[in-house]
Amino acid sequence: MMYPDIDPVALSLGPLQVHWYGIMYLVGFAAAWALARYRAGRPGSGWTAQQVDDLIFYGALGVIIGGRMGYTLFYNLPEFIDNPLSLFAIWRGGMSFHGGLLGVAIALFLFARRHDKRFFEVADFTAPLTPIGLLAGRVGNFINGELWGAPADLPWAIQAPCQQVLHLCDSPIQPGDVSPPLHPSQLYEAGLEGLLLFALVWWFSASPRPRMAVTGLFLLGYGLFRFAVEFVRLPDAHIGYLAFDWVTMGQVLSLPMILGGALLLVLAGRLGAAAQGTEGAGLSK
Repeated sequence: MMYPDIDPVALSLGPLQVHWYGIMYLVGFAAAWALARYRAGRPGSGWTAQQVDDLIFYGALGVIIGGRMGYTLFYNLPEFIDNPLSLFAIWRGGMSFHGGLLGVAIALFLFARRHDKRFFEVADFTAPLTPIGLLAGRVGNFINGELWGAPADLPWAIQAPCQQVLHLCDSPIQPGDVSPPLHPSQLYEAGLEGLLLFALVWWFSASPRPRMAVTGLFLLGYGLFRFAVEFVRLPDAHIGYLAFDWVTMGQVLSLPMILGGALLLVLAGRLGAAAQGTEGAGLSK
């Protein structure tokens, strides 16, 4: 299959250009806001509409600032040193989920302090909203023609313009040259980190769960899905594989999520068991 010729610029208004990548972020934030408003409107949610609006604002700042800074520190530090203003060029792509996660964690901590809520109360409420944003972001990656997978001999593999994957094409590159068939890893991630993870975490969070459990499932699920896709996703050309010709930066950054998510689920399970034991003891008196 040939990569569709998608102009990354959705709309031009004189010198102002609106990129599809930015629009995808707006779609993600809008969907998260709508889902959060829905959850907050349920009886006994403990959330108000105003708190949801503030939460999305805090989260958006955390995603954008943390995502861009994370990409700079983890993947593109030399360019930032040469040109510090590259930090603000978000329309070119280059957002790190792991950096965004740290940014959102800080934003949720500040939000929780301001609204007198526990951190994991806020995190558990936010976790089911996140995969929709990931879905939109991965679609944005596909439109930008970035984050391609490794060569593949599969019916759904996609050939991309060589200008987007220079290191996979023979030099000299001529106009119209295309790459070998590649895994559309952006779409794999959209399906796994976006649709499937959303279905799992939304379903899991629909019933009462011990504190930390929803956050733990999200971290574990994302970490496992991202770690798996990295086996067929090409690493950044200027970084390459970190070890053994298969370990990538994405896998290294996802491993703490897997371990942390599993730990939170274990702690949540113990918390739930302790609560049930307390209830049972109270009823037996």
